[in-house]
Amino acid sequence: MPEPSYPDLDRPQLSQAALRAELVRPGSLWSSLTVVERTGSTNADLGQAVRDGVREGAVLAAESQYAGRGRLGRVWIAPPRSGLTFSVLLRPEVRTSLQGWLPLLFGLAAATAIRQVAEVDVRLKWPNDLLHDERKLAGILAERIDSAVVIGMGLNVSLRDSELPVPHATSLALAGATCLDRDRLLAGVLRELERLYRDWSLAGGDADASGLRAAYLAASATVGQEVRVELPGERLLAGRATGISESGQLIVTSGGADHPLSAGDVVHVRR
Repeated sequence: MPEPSYPDLDRPQLSQAALRAELVRPGSLWSSLTVVERTGSTNADLGQAVRDGVREGAVLAAESQYAGRGRLGRVWIAPPRSGLTFSVLLRPEVRTSLQGWLPLLFGLAAATAIRQVAEVDVRLKWPNDLLHDERKLAGILAERIDSAVVIGMGLNVSLRDSELPVPHATSLALAGATCLDRDRLLAGVLRELERLYRDWSLAGGDADASGLRAAYLAASATVGQEVRVELPGERLLAGRATGISESGQLIVTSGGADHPLSAGDVVHVRR
């Protein structure tokens, strides 16, 4: 006879029923919402769902992942129910050249919701990290599959010091959050994501007309900083991050020239 399973009472399960009732409604962007106990990667699972023809607005959350991925193939692992690990499936009707804004839009939505729900100051490190006091709170991974985009996030919620994956990470609990309720956090992120995504889509992907660029710059920890960027091919670029292009690229000014970057590992240089 199998041993009974006793949940960690400090880390309650996500309520699929409550989240569906709140978010999956007629006229909503969110067409389905599923919570699974364990999976390899929510991004990979939704990637397969794209190929199966699943509608835009599918949301998949996992209480734990055993093959979660960050950018550059980095592994993302956390104790069960200690964070928010979820992905969304979008089918943007915006030209591909402007879709580099999607991970930035997602990050802005998450940062805004975390400030509102948990009262923690969050800043955005281009292109995919959420920071608190220069320590990593969350990571985002966007992947194009055919004409769709799957975007996933891993947010550290209740991790203790001893559970942090790397020394420069943090969690909402360690940051003094006023709320660690993962249902409220997930609902808040998805509501804000829907609002920003609809505004951006209605503006045809124009980050200025939708107000996205101004809002992102106001929350950016990167623009205005001296940076060192590790580029593909083991190249390095050092300079000052001076802006975000109309297509979501980071603009780094170095040697008197502007360099728009679509990819790269950014290090904030402290002086």
